[in-house]
Amino acid sequence: MIDPKDIYRKRFSGEDTFRNGMWRILCRDFFQRYIPSGATVIDVAAGYCEFINNIVAGRKIALDVNPDVKARALSDVEVVVSRSTDMSGVKTGSCDVAFVSNFFEHITKDDIVATINEVRRVLKSGGLFLVLQPNIRFCGNAYWSFFDHITPLDDKSLGEILSVCGFEIVESRPRFLPYTTKSALPKSLFLIALYLKMPFVQGIFGQQSFLAAKRM
Repeated sequence: MIDPKDIYRKRFSGEDTFRNGMWRILCRDFFQRYIPSGATVIDVAAGYCEFINNIVAGRKIALDVNPDVKARALSDVEVVVSRSTDMSGVKTGSCDVAFVSNFFEHITKDDIVATINEVRRVLKSGGLFLVLQPNIRFCGNAYWSFFDHITPLDDKSLGEILSVCGFEIVESRPRFLPYTTKSALPKSLFLIALYLKMPFVQGIFGQQSFLAAKRM
């Protein structure tokens, strides 16, 4: 059996410094606006902890099934080693914001629903669920260029299941970020910061969607 850690190590080899810089900019110039002062934020399937390490919040939680997450999280981040479908280590109604990035394509539809239901449980009423997700409508066949992608999603199907599970979509950007750091676009932190300020460019190059949903 192939260990997913081996796939990720090969996929992101040599990119740690660039990816951390990229996420620092994404958090500072975009995602931070959704995080109230003093908020409790949970990063579901935190992986390399690039989001949760760079976001500013009152309390930060990284949840991942891989115990290696403990080595990736900074000292101000609480770590919960658990599957996304069973977040029993996180108290009900204890979080203000939940974040998921590039995760749902790796799991089954049943697990997507179970994860969304667990996110709803740990969020406070009115809490926000932020989802960054490859959009198959704009990625096309490139969506399947990664061996561990199993479930195709776009902004519409993701918005539908979030609504069914008790969330209200408050913002939807079908085209937001490029699909992957493996794209032909130049790797420049300056260009990433500039890109975030140019919505019309996102409408051309964006192949990942961003949705913000409020817990009802």
